[in-house]
Amino acid sequence: MNAAVTPDLPTNFQLLLDSGWKSKTVKQEMKSNLISMLEKSSEVFPGIVGYENTVIPEINLAILAEHDMLFLGEKGQAKSRMMRLLVNLLDEWIPYVDHVDLPVHEDPIRPITSLGKRIISETDPSDIPIAWWHRDQRYAERLGPGTKFADIVGEIDPGKLTSGISLGSEEALAFGLIPRMHRGIFAMNELPELDDLVQVGLFNILEERDVQIRGYPIQFDLDIAILFSANPATYNRSGKVIPQLKDRIGSIIKTHYPEDRQIGIEIIQQEVGEDLSGNYPVHVPHFMYQVMEEITVQARKSKYIDHASGVSARFSLANFRTVVASARRRSILHQETPAVPRISDLGHLYSSAVGKLELDMMGTHQMSEKQVLDAVIAEAIRVVFEEYVDEHGLGAISEIFSKGYRVEVGDLLPSSAYAERLERIPDAWKLAFEVNAGENEAIRASCVEFVLAGLYCTDRISRSQRHGKIEYEI
Repeated sequence: MNAAVTPDLPTNFQLLLDSGWKSKTVKQEMKSNLISMLEKSSEVFPGIVGYENTVIPEINLAILAEHDMLFLGEKGQAKSRMMRLLVNLLDEWIPYVDHVDLPVHEDPIRPITSLGKRIISETDPSDIPIAWWHRDQRYAERLGPGTKFADIVGEIDPGKLTSGISLGSEEALAFGLIPRMHRGIFAMNELPELDDLVQVGLFNILEERDVQIRGYPIQFDLDIAILFSANPATYNRSGKVIPQLKDRIGSIIKTHYPEDRQIGIEIIQQEVGEDLSGNYPVHVPHFMYQVMEEITVQARKSKYIDHASGVSARFSLANFRTVVASARRRSILHQETPAVPRISDLGHLYSSAVGKLELDMMGTHQMSEKQVLDAVIAEAIRVVFEEYVDEHGLGAISEIFSKGYRVEVGDLLPSSAYAERLERIPDAWKLAFEVNAGENEAIRASCVEFVLAGLYCTDRISRSQRHGKIEYEI
């Protein structure tokens, strides 16, 4: 095994003993480092938004209790991200016996393999080389579907048998991922999709921390923190997870979608912030952020969409990036800066949304995915527009479009085209939005489209669509 070694760390067992280094289990490491971070009020889960008062406290309790954990929630609720962030609670470096024939990263103080024990007991400490394992390398994960017993537990190695090694000895084994992650963290995603035989192997590891392969028990004192993730719809289904395995999981951490729209917007801004800069920078009016996240909110509420499947946060992010891409294309074609997303850019969401929504076949009444998405988008626009009407008074703006105006919009129309269709900009523009719609043609075009779409979605004006362009009229 090879690992990066920093100059100031001991390079043999005797130097390690002289340094006063103390051996700790993985869960003791996590617990000790969490306590230290909590004492300093350090951020334990950077980049996780909306879980400060719900999920994160439960994770902290599970770590303090030294439990294995199951993250239970629908898709797109940051389960995998939080599991990977737990690596930050490990010590930055840990020592191991640097020997080519050792199958695991042996703790010099507490070796678990027969070879490791022999090396420590029969070799002068000054002659036992020590290398160092970084915490970033101490995490591994697998996806449940298709995972075999040999993948994560192990298998008997025929090559070793032919060399004369006894069938019942540990030297005859080819270790799977879990034994090789001794002194690390192992995560299994989609636990209910695991074969029953593999679940039995995990149960044995959780219960006894040893390995049994093809009926040959190998007594290992495995030191490992095991994490799982699952969707409630499958985890709670009878027969998907064996009861003995459920009983051995110390803590269940229930995740959830953002509890309000603003948290969802913060997640979008965090994930795509850097994407808005560059040669063609993008300025996103707040109402467009609101509409984009409200589309996801309405999708999660829709009777046409399977609630058991959920609507992932990736749905929001993919849709937002599509809208930004559409605005940026328009900016490039017409040399307009900044690029400002409009409601007409939502016409491209089918490419990013298809496949991310699972329809409820009992409730759709033969509606296509495109029709369901159209209905969800329209409802999102209506909800956000009515908030602006109530909070900012768009009456003066609405009145302009009630005097027989006919306005054509489209994702490829230059912003100047909107100015030509509107003879004057009411003072209400400056009051209704967080941006001044009178100061920039691209921003004004976005505001105009939002008002028009809102009036249409609240049945105040009519709309016709042809060749990718939309025409609103009274």
